[in-house]
Amino acid sequence: MAQDRNKDGEKKKKESIFDLSKYIDKQIRVKFQGGREASGVLKGFDPLLNLVLDSTIEYLRDPDDQFKLTEDTRQLGLVVCRGTSVVLICPQDGMEAIPNPFIQQQDG
Repeated sequence: MAQDRNKDGEKKKKESIFDLSKYIDKQIRVKFQGGREASGVLKGFDPLLNLVLDSTIEYLRDPDDQFKLTEDTRQLGLVVCRGTSVVLICPQDGMEAIPNPFIQQQDG
């Protein structure tokens, strides 16, 4: 198996496919494995997608339906989010619902 090495034989540094630097000091929303969601101001990150969020708010789930969010929130403040549990990162102000382009529209 060939390893990623440069011409000097040194191991190449892996680059992250995400450029989160443009979201530093901006409000983002994060979804985690297990269904938790939170939003906060992105203060830092690393190549493993560990995130540092400030003024963080967790959106609480419905106890009867774990896949449904309620209007209830919980203030968390400054948090470190482990990158292995992050599923989705999006800007808070840039989220909007769009119709599913893969569903066939039926003529009525």
